[in-house]
Amino acid sequence: MMTNICHRKNRLKIRISILILTVIALTSIFKEVSLSILHVEKNFSDKKDGGLNNFTNFPKIPIKHQLGLEMSNNLTTDRTKFVVVLRRASQTKAPSDLKLDGNRVTELKDIFISIKTASQNHVSRLQLLINTWVQQAKNQTYIFTDQRDEALENVMAGHIVNTNCSRDHNRRSLVCKMGHEFDMYIVSELRWWCHVDDDTYLNVKELVRLLAGYRHTEDWYLGKPSLDHPIEVINHVNPGPKLAFWFATGGAGFCVSRALALKMVPYAGGGRLTKAGDQIRLPDDCTIGYIINSLLHKELTVIDKFHSHLEALWRISPADIITQISLSYLMTKERTNIVNVPGFPVEKDPTRLWSIHCLIHPLSSECLRHVDR
Repeated sequence: MMTNICHRKNRLKIRISILILTVIALTSIFKEVSLSILHVEKNFSDKKDGGLNNFTNFPKIPIKHQLGLEMSNNLTTDRTKFVVVLRRASQTKAPSDLKLDGNRVTELKDIFISIKTASQNHVSRLQLLINTWVQQAKNQTYIFTDQRDEALENVMAGHIVNTNCSRDHNRRSLVCKMGHEFDMYIVSELRWWCHVDDDTYLNVKELVRLLAGYRHTEDWYLGKPSLDHPIEVINHVNPGPKLAFWFATGGAGFCVSRALALKMVPYAGGGRLTKAGDQIRLPDDCTIGYIINSLLHKELTVIDKFHSHLEALWRISPADIITQISLSYLMTKERTNIVNVPGFPVEKDPTRLWSIHCLIHPLSSECLRHVDR
């Protein structure tokens, strides 16, 4: 009985927090839009040759934002409406600028790391992550699944979230879990939200190094697309021209700053992520990109050190592995895609995650205990 009461209180607290943050975010967005309108009006009010109706008067897009502007003919390219943009990390502020916010550099304790998994993967995938990189960030890592697992709860006490989402792998189930990740991050009040899948190795040290170079008080969406062009979809709720936007593939992982996450609350908070997913009928990572890139018009900053199994992992140089942020694997009857890394025999470490972990952390207790080294 007491447990149920506590659960109800916690749910009520989350709902109240989401409601408050929604109001704050809507106010912030309204101010931002108002300032943008004033800026545009100021730019064109003094023009003698047509103002906004004269396309040539619109401010030019910086070179660094022109990557990925190619869009199919049936999509609008009117820059007064919206431009699909993408930028690379090398074109943003240098990570060496460590005096951020006039306060302190981002540390591991400032990051909320979420792992999305499913009950059928608890043993086959998740346990491997818990035994390796999660040991480096146990207090910051939360696991979002679809079924209670007492054995898992004993290992990750207080860090297992049973979302009660459907146990299948369809897009609504995936979006449902991602929605829980987002809501819990918002309530955490931490600087950064970083998501990974249950087949992803996360180099925690390099992740912290990356985020230390960006201000969480600014809008940042860090990740790596799996496509070399914006994805094009139909809005199934409000039919019209096709939507085109960039998204960071969830298999490689992505990070969102606090400032941007708060702007996402009206579209993703309190279960709204599912509604957004229904609009485009695509999985969770696409839905996050849709909200950030299409609805909020914020850019995806490409971080080449994020890697998913959708790319040729064997092409990563063994010498570069220790500086990568995320790595993955794919093992099916038809195909194997793994990192080429020295270490344990393939038959004992088929995913290569143990070998990656012990290459990066050779003196960690879990690697020193590994009898097959």
